[in-house]
Amino acid sequence: MLIIGIAGGTGSGKTTVARSVIERLGSDKVTFISQDNYYKDHPHLSMQEREALNYDHPLVFDNELLIAHLKQLKNGEFAHAPVYEFTIHARSKEETLELKPNHIVILEGLHVLSDEHLRSLLDIKVFVDTDPDVRILRRVLRDIEERGRTIQSIHHQYLTTVKPMHEAFIEPSKKYADIIIPEGGENEVGIQMLSILTEKYLKDGEAGEAEQL
Repeated sequence: MLIIGIAGGTGSGKTTVARSVIERLGSDKVTFISQDNYYKDHPHLSMQEREALNYDHPLVFDNELLIAHLKQLKNGEFAHAPVYEFTIHARSKEETLELKPNHIVILEGLHVLSDEHLRSLLDIKVFVDTDPDVRILRRVLRDIEERGRTIQSIHHQYLTTVKPMHEAFIEPSKKYADIIIPEGGENEVGIQMLSILTEKYLKDGEAGEAEQL
């Protein structure tokens, strides 16, 4: 199993890069995991208290559970990821996402490279590097259209948590990347390079399986 970690700031195009690689390789050969589903759950807090949490700090993620799930997949076992509902800042009580062991696992998220223990499980570490003005515009559109937030709340969150946490944790994690892809989904050459590297792994693995047979 090859585990690829794709990190980068909010709105950098991490998901677009991941989806482009999956489309090229075939969805049947790749298991996709979003770190966003591993936000810690806080059922004891009120909605107002949950809204006030810093969702851009590395410690807001349940990396222990994520690491446990990655190890299950490496052992050939299925895992069940939580589903996080951003409109209520809580995990779904009815739904989980089945993760199957596969040839390739792509893990995408803000702090995929920030945690030393999580980083140690990654075979290929990728950082998507996109200009801040492009990232914030993408975030504004996403948060309004998909997460039901107001422009005022987005503005406040960006200045108080998003920007400071990016500068303190996400940007420094770039030094751990094996591959840096500028401009995310717009960088066809970078995506092609990552896809070719992954395809080579798949072909080598299939050749090894054939030899054993």
